[in-house]
Amino acid sequence: MSSARDPKAYDPKAEWLEADGLGGFASGTVAGTRTRRYHALLLAATTAPTGRMVLVNGFDAWVETASERFAISSQAYTPGVIHPDGARRIYHMAIDPWPRWRFRLGDGTVVEQEIFVPHGTAMAVVCWHLAEHAEGSERAILSIRPFLSGRDYHSLHHENPAFRFEAERHSERLVWRPYPGVPAVIALTNGEYLHQPDWYRSFTYDAERARGLDSTEDLASPGVFRWDLTAADAVWIVAAEGCGRDALKADESAADCAARLRAVETRRRKFPSRLHRAADAYIVERERGKTIVAGYPWFTDWGRDTFIAMRGLCLATGRLDDARAILLDWAAAVSEGMLPNRFPDHGAAPEFNAVDASLWFIIAVHDFLQVAKANKKRVTARDQKTLQAAMTSILDGYAKGTRYGIRLDADGLIAAGEPGVQLTWMDAKVGDWVVTPRSGKPVEIQALWLNALRIAGAGSERWASVFARGYESFRARFWNEAGGYLYDVVDCDHRAGTVDPAFRPNQIFAVGGLPYPVLDGDRARRVVAAVEERLLTPIGLRSLAPGETGYIGRYQGGVRERDGAYHQGTVWPWLLGPFVEAWVRVRGDTTAAKREARTKFLEPLLRQLDGAALGHIAEVADGDPPHTPGGCPFQAWSVGEALRLDQVVLKTD
Repeated sequence: MSSARDPKAYDPKAEWLEADGLGGFASGTVAGTRTRRYHALLLAATTAPTGRMVLVNGFDAWVETASERFAISSQAYTPGVIHPDGARRIYHMAIDPWPRWRFRLGDGTVVEQEIFVPHGTAMAVVCWHLAEHAEGSERAILSIRPFLSGRDYHSLHHENPAFRFEAERHSERLVWRPYPGVPAVIALTNGEYLHQPDWYRSFTYDAERARGLDSTEDLASPGVFRWDLTAADAVWIVAAEGCGRDALKADESAADCAARLRAVETRRRKFPSRLHRAADAYIVERERGKTIVAGYPWFTDWGRDTFIAMRGLCLATGRLDDARAILLDWAAAVSEGMLPNRFPDHGAAPEFNAVDASLWFIIAVHDFLQVAKANKKRVTARDQKTLQAAMTSILDGYAKGTRYGIRLDADGLIAAGEPGVQLTWMDAKVGDWVVTPRSGKPVEIQALWLNALRIAGAGSERWASVFARGYESFRARFWNEAGGYLYDVVDCDHRAGTVDPAFRPNQIFAVGGLPYPVLDGDRARRVVAAVEERLLTPIGLRSLAPGETGYIGRYQGGVRERDGAYHQGTVWPWLLGPFVEAWVRVRGDTTAAKREARTKFLEPLLRQLDGAALGHIAEVADGDPPHTPGGCPFQAWSVGEALRLDQVVLKTD
């Protein structure tokens, strides 16, 4: 793609996302070539936000003019074949208000293509418009061949005799029912449909191969749609039957339906910034309320991620009703003082392997009540009672002792950990190998615990005495005077007096990122300075300092290699939130400090909005320069903490 005609030309491999507000989405690359198993036109959540299925993977498209036939799509096949060559005809791509492409054909014809997903619907709208005629030509016939599967979004599809190619036809509407138990695919179009069933074999996904995963699949193509672009714009709408709100009206034409659904643009224009609009993608419907999707394309809702991300996605953006619904929903899930770390797909039992998720819930409740009060938003006595009961249950559960060795110790701090279990946010595990077990008393868990005691235990002599004991223990036991920073873990593996001196970012939560710092004065300044010197990158903080034993500077390779690097040097953008807050705090929260921090730290991060994940911020990046983004391309807490910095921490008016 030439930048000569496009001053903001994106990387052809950069990814776009159209989320549906239900957990489903459409996504792909700027070049149009699908590089992940998750890239699809219609990927629907059958039990919002889980049970995701890929129904329409994509399509081939070409335009026939008076001179010849020109492809406007590209697919990757094994072994390393790109066909057809439509990507080379893209000369402009934009993502506002939704992904739009302009193709210049060899004879001068210009065709525009756009894809958008209406909020609250499991559907995608694709339209094509003839923008410029080739000189002397009045012919422009568009054809597309859709690719279907009907598979779990984590899986891959292969040729088989069970796939049903037959289409039910009703005027402008067609319905495919690929497999029993899979949502039917409804297609509404103002084009002609020619039934020509065929299998397209050996699509390959480079991003999956790079992750060490299976990367080849076969897709079914039931036929071809055709339009005369000289007569009217082409409209093709695909929807998943029985998923989300049915936005297709009986007897409504495809053109009228598309025109009506374009009203989604009005909703998008109301967002005051690109970050606000990005936030909207992660706040989704749940069967009994609202929740936050941790990231696209492969995460669903996780407890820890939800409460960290909520402070930016909901509270910093004024979406207090969403925050209330999420918190009340999760409050009902407290079990033995713990909140689930994850609700798996397909109705499996919740997983409770997180010592911090419950504590982050208390932080989120505190911030919600503070923001509601500041905005004069009434929180009912019933809601306050429900939230307080959940918080008290968490304190009681941790004090008595709960799963995985989580318990209050005599020093007022929280001990946690059992062999083979990962409990902190540094949770990578490959088979039986827990990469960063951090068993004992991790530093950020103590900062969270002490904050939780001040918040949930306010007014209670019992919790006040625990706080006082824990506060003194923290300041005495975690400070590494020789290094001028905080130990990452004390009482390692529950062996009294042992310490882990690895230089990690978790110590920053003692100064920033939480309502109440537990370290101040010269020690706080030294911690912030050390973290800035050893961990800071333009995209976030490294998870381990270069030079430390086990540091890995590249997040790449197969599952074992990537998970082994996940918290061993890999950069995490979300950690920039607590770091910048700490940086400003040790400078007295002055206007000058906030303005300097915005220029020095936030603006470089926001440049990621035009990077690998368009309009969003990725999950991780390499620890070594140039800090290439990786992991989950669209990550909730990365966007959330950027918003919290922009709208709260660095706000000066």
